[in-house]
Amino acid sequence: MKRCAIIGSVPVKNTGLLKEYCVGSFVVCADGGLDTALETGIRPNLIVGDFDSAKASPPPEVETVRLSVHKDDTDTMFAIKEAMRRGYHDFSLFGILGGERFDHSFASLCALQYIAAQSDRGVIFGDNCKIFMMTGGKLRLTRMKGCGISVFPFGSSCCTVSYRGLEYPLMKHTLYSYDPLGVSNSIAEDYAQVILHSGTALIIVLEPNF
Repeated sequence: MKRCAIIGSVPVKNTGLLKEYCVGSFVVCADGGLDTALETGIRPNLIVGDFDSAKASPPPEVETVRLSVHKDDTDTMFAIKEAMRRGYHDFSLFGILGGERFDHSFASLCALQYIAAQSDRGVIFGDNCKIFMMTGGKLRLTRMKGCGISVFPFGSSCCTVSYRGLEYPLMKHTLYSYDPLGVSNSIAEDYAQVILHSGTALIIVLEPNF
């Protein structure tokens, strides 16, 4: 599956991890993500945005798609759709959480759900977390023992899940959007799973001691 790394406008603290995921990936900078790429020595393959947040100008040798300020998609969402159009279906998303606007972070979760709805792979990398979206099947969590994990329904009122290898196990249990039962679990084994039986689930894996 062809890999794509998308860099958004929020500054990325773990630039080493960012560089690692950009190697061998089609790199797309969404607006201010260009600043992060240039500061860390990453050469993008594509730059998109309305450029209301980027400080640097796009290098003339890099393909650039300039978007109108008046548009339906966020810069990140446009980047995802454009990468899909070019045949990329495995997404690593950086610099799209945090910042000054919570609504933009929530929109990024919606974009992650869009990826999952296409049966594609996607993960958001935050400063201290990884975020996954499931629409079915199993999420295998390897070599993450000691990490925190929270699971919530997303885009609907409930989801039904089972856990294996977590401190607080569940078996075909329904989580509801009005009851945060799925918050603050932990991964207790080297090999763990979240199994989704119905609905859509948002999974947040936190670094240990956070």
